Amino acid sequence: MRVRSRHNISTQEIRKILIRSANWVGDTAMMIPSLVALKKTFPSAEITVLAKPWVIPLLENHPSVDRTMIFAKGSGFFNSLKELARIISWLRAERFDLAVLFQNAFEAAFLAYIGKVRYRIGYNTDGRGFLLTHKVIRDQRILLVHQVEYFLGLIEAMNWHVKEREPILYVNDEDSRSGSLMLSSMGIEDTYFIFGIHPGAEYGSAKRWPEERFAVIGDWAANRWNAKVVIFGSFSETEIAAKISDLMHANPVNLCGKTTLGQAMALIKRCNFFLTNDSGLMHIAAAFNIPLVAVFGPTDHIVTSPVSKNARIVRHNVDCSPCLKEVCPSDHSCMLSIEPEEVWRQMEALKRELKI
Repeated sequence: MRVRSRHNISTQEIRKILIRSANWVGDTAMMIPSLVALKKTFPSAEITVLAKPWVIPLLENHPSVDRTMIFAKGSGFFNSLKELARIISWLRAERFDLAVLFQNAFEAAFLAYIGKVRYRIGYNTDGRGFLLTHKVIRDQRILLVHQVEYFLGLIEAMNWHVKEREPILYVNDEDSRSGSLMLSSMGIEDTYFIFGIHPGAEYGSAKRWPEERFAVIGDWAANRWNAKVVIFGSFSETEIAAKISDLMHANPVNLCGKTTLGQAMALIKRCNFFLTNDSGLMHIAAAFNIPLVAVFGPTDHIVTSPVSKNARIVRHNVDCSPCLKEVCPSDHSCMLSIEPEEVWRQMEALKRELKI
């Protein structure tokens, strides 16, 4: 990777670092190794992450993050303008020495520039190169690598040291306690085998394996593994989870829309096995090294596959995949051609391999 800059950055002069986080749960999880690398490069610097409210739980407990700041642009022009003004005022008061912009938007560079951050590093996307002091040239190669490597590309372009390349997440004690209480109130004790499933995907319906097939797998796990099945998801996915609960013969615990992200993280960490679509919760389970199988369809498994030695994916090569579309415009064969038996075989093989 090439960097265009007129300035050299000495690690000794950097005392306060601003990170503009990615906006989505999965992307934020895949950004974590870059935060670790920055903390090791600048061990004496304070790292503050500016992020949307829904990804804060992934960041606020991480040892590489000293502070978080919520960036909550509201609905409507004036609400958004008010929030932008607040962030600019805060940036100027903080007097950051360095900004690393993992979000690719023009706005991220504009805020760092107008907020008077001394050094500003990011990819030269969205016409924002003139706002950056260190412009990393985004070539064709970097667009073909895994998202973890894409984020790390900014760090390595600066010749800063990268050691860990696998995301690791942390849960606070309060979320761990409330997660345990939630499970025990539903009759699930610490000794039970917990099989978590996430049948949703925020990006769109094209990423979702059919609900009835998740239900089949859930019943098999309950009957063959003596597992307690727990369904995860956001409030927007409650109808999907309810349909699976109705289709299953076993009695799953449906937590969809009933937890905060922090509680969901704590509960996923308690799982013995996880089945999921390509989603943010998939990356959370992978970061906890939970044994998991992920069903991939329209998304690019090379770019967004789970980063974990305990993860396996199931996908079929079809002519139109990866199309990256939210809604399938044709027969959805990338997903519908994957039968429950194939997914179950992968689950059984992984369970045997890991001796669980």
